[in-house]
Amino acid sequence: MSSLANKHILLGVTGGIAAYKSADLIRRLQDLGAEVRVVMTAAAQEFITPLTLQALSGNPVHTTLLDPEAEAAMGHIQLARWADLVLVAPASADFMARLAQGKGDDLLTTVCLATAATLALAPAMNQGMWRNVSTQENLRLLQERNVRIFGPADGSQACGDIGPGRMLEPVQIAIAAASLFQPGSLAGRRVVITAGPTREAIDPVRYISNYSSGKMGYALAQAAVEAGAQTILISGPTHLPIPERATRIDVTSAQQMYDASLQQAAACDLFIGAAAVADYRPVTIAANKLKKTTNDSMTIELVKNPDIIAAVAALQPKPFTVGFAAESENLLAYARTKLQHKNLDLIIANNIATEGIGFDSDDNAVTLIDHNGEQALTQRSKQQLARDLISLLADRLPAQQ
Repeated sequence: MSSLANKHILLGVTGGIAAYKSADLIRRLQDLGAEVRVVMTAAAQEFITPLTLQALSGNPVHTTLLDPEAEAAMGHIQLARWADLVLVAPASADFMARLAQGKGDDLLTTVCLATAATLALAPAMNQGMWRNVSTQENLRLLQERNVRIFGPADGSQACGDIGPGRMLEPVQIAIAAASLFQPGSLAGRRVVITAGPTREAIDPVRYISNYSSGKMGYALAQAAVEAGAQTILISGPTHLPIPERATRIDVTSAQQMYDASLQQAAACDLFIGAAAVADYRPVTIAANKLKKTTNDSMTIELVKNPDIIAAVAALQPKPFTVGFAAESENLLAYARTKLQHKNLDLIIANNIATEGIGFDSDDNAVTLIDHNGEQALTQRSKQQLARDLISLLADRLPAQQ
């Protein structure tokens, strides 16, 4: 598996002669499987053209904070949410100073302030500027805020000086970026995740279902794989590709998902019930297609489906069991009730009535609730949210026996 497969890398390019290396860096990131979008400062455009980086990335290059077309849809916020990693290469001394001060006076600094993604800088500047006490103080502040620093290298510079300040080579930066997604926090663990909707047949051509796309569950499976887990994905009907290195078990009905879940959960460390399982199913399934009658209404008798997450939580010994509460009202109250009644270790609550984070959305925002309290995770891409959730869940797992 490529170490940046399916990752969204937002590449920031600031002013400096090293900006020419950004073209090669785009290719190196793509070679590792990343999708790359580019934000350029005004100074960067003096060294390399947006057209060049657009042609290489395959995406429009973003240059202006107050772009009427982009900002009508809050363009800088969308970029901040899209990114799994914001990588600034080259990062000039001026950019580092403005970022350390928390300024948001251009598109790139605004995105850096708004994003929940990891932020990494590859500094590039004259050796004297790098050694300057102000630059070193800015560096210290950024590192204290968990900004990752790649380099700089030591050697000859365009100005003729020799010393620290050269930007790392693109291949080195790409490898360093990939290393950020390989924490191994679930190495040696077995994780089972349910995803997608279920379908409850009425007759051979009709069924009861819901609007779940499966995107959140699939993102969690990908994040679990990245964290080193042996990952089993039990999936209802979706059109999503199988996450690389995950084992997918395809099911259709709630009963099939129940059977597969109980079979797989018995030997797992972490069970995450992210599927949108139908609460009821028809008592009988018609052998042939039901015909329209002269009646204005039709009655279908329904019976409850088995409760998958409660059944997993009742296993002895049970895995660390995580449920989802997708609600349109009284979100936290319903979630806490579900946590208690189903004997869960943790529940992830999200409001499906909020625009932009409902079923089939690419973003989500959730609140984690356990028996000690709650923690809110603000809106971000489902890929980034999944990595954040997996990291938090890994910290909560009991020590391996």
